[in-house]
Amino acid sequence: MNASEFRRRGKEMVDYMADYLEGIEGRQVFPDVCPGYLRSLIPTTAPQEPETFEAIIEDVEKIIMPGVTHWHSPYFFAYFPTASSYPAMLADMLCGAIGCIGFSWAASPACTELETVMMDWLGKMLQLPEAFLAGEAGEGGGVIQGTASEATLVALLAARTKVTRRLQAASPELTQAAIMDKLVAYASDQAHSSVEKAGLIGGVRLKAIPSDGKFAMRASALQEALERDKAAGLIPFFVVATLGTTSCCSFDNLSEVGPICHEEGLWLHVDAAYAGSAFICPEFRHLLNGVEFADSFNFNPHKWLLVNFDCSAMWVKKRTDLTGAFRLDPVYLRHSHQDSGLITDYRHWQLPLGRRFRSLKMWFVFRMYGVKGLQAYIRKHVQLAHAFEALVRQDARFEICAEVTLGLVCFRLKGSNKLNEALLESINSAKKIHLVPCSLRDRFVLRFAICSRTVELAHVQLAWEHIQEMAAAVLRAQGEEKAGKSPCRAEFPPPQREGERTSPVWSGEVEGTYHIGSL
Repeated sequence: MNASEFRRRGKEMVDYMADYLEGIEGRQVFPDVCPGYLRSLIPTTAPQEPETFEAIIEDVEKIIMPGVTHWHSPYFFAYFPTASSYPAMLADMLCGAIGCIGFSWAASPACTELETVMMDWLGKMLQLPEAFLAGEAGEGGGVIQGTASEATLVALLAARTKVTRRLQAASPELTQAAIMDKLVAYASDQAHSSVEKAGLIGGVRLKAIPSDGKFAMRASALQEALERDKAAGLIPFFVVATLGTTSCCSFDNLSEVGPICHEEGLWLHVDAAYAGSAFICPEFRHLLNGVEFADSFNFNPHKWLLVNFDCSAMWVKKRTDLTGAFRLDPVYLRHSHQDSGLITDYRHWQLPLGRRFRSLKMWFVFRMYGVKGLQAYIRKHVQLAHAFEALVRQDARFEICAEVTLGLVCFRLKGSNKLNEALLESINSAKKIHLVPCSLRDRFVLRFAICSRTVELAHVQLAWEHIQEMAAAVLRAQGEEKAGKSPCRAEFPPPQREGERTSPVWSGEVEGTYHIGSL
């Protein structure tokens, strides 16, 4: 492919992408395929001769799209959102064209310097304490990691190095192995599984702190665990506080936990992977109160701030905590400015060496939406979540299981876990919408997360009506099963293809035909 063909095919690809996103509502949100479906559809070896672009695009529709879960469908309400916007896509195209590997300032000065400035822009949007900003001569600063999981691991490894060196400086006879054997990290019992994985990779034990009635970690529970472990001769060194847990979007009490970590000399890492985007809105900024006690803070603009994956924003108060843990300087990576004190080499702030020009998409998105546009986007999703909550509360068969603060609603049918498992299976088998569950105090709970950039109130209302229909069928089946009858089975028509409808009108069959809305 030469430059001339690239121009032509590039325009075709943009059209294909735009058509896909404009027509995504007409695609079935969750695929029908079974595991292993793809292998039989493609050759077992790569082609010896070149194939045409037309053939590849044809196979995208025939082979790839049937196996795609459409995360950007307005009927996708699972997990948490993954950000998507046209400015970010354009920036990613430019990033791919430039193709630099920005491990050091010299490797591509613009790649490094734009990232430093964008992280300061974003930090100011969040009203982070000045200590987290790089400025022109700050001790802290921000870095774009791949995911929040990476950020937690980087923070834990840096904290492990810091405490090990401090203890060895005070007691030179202590070996690293002896210290490692006694290190303990802490997180709420609601923390993401990536925190536990960080402990596994870092070779330290992680203890879960029981959360309170609102699924939050409180100071008293943490303090009790610290005192118990210190009395047993262990060495507490690292605490993860979660703002916006994955299960139910609960918030650890940072204003309580922070002072304890400060007094005990523990590294405090704040994980706000999903919720952090909301803190750019003044009405949600109080949820970040206490961040001044943190050593590191992270959230994912690639979840809810219209910056496409991957872009996980991490700040530290002292950059030397990271560079001291990860700095290696082989001759082939050195450059004349590295010790000037004027630049950043981000290879010392992360696990990989290479890194893409990810700050470009932040720059495009922040400029083309503006802070007010981003705030409006967050507020719309929160309003839609509260609209769904109100619908659930109007149906006496259901209950809300956790406080609705941002864009996630946790709900369930009043009854057994088995009943709710059957409801979720019914919903996801119909493939009209997509949900995932969580477990809250051993109760099986359904999560309804506002995800798509294009989701509107009408989609939420249709989703709720569909959930109600599925619930009626499940409850009816349960009643018939108890009465000794065979439970009814829901049957649905084949998925509609793109272009067959332009409005979200569904029809399905559960002991007859029902029609859900017409917009």
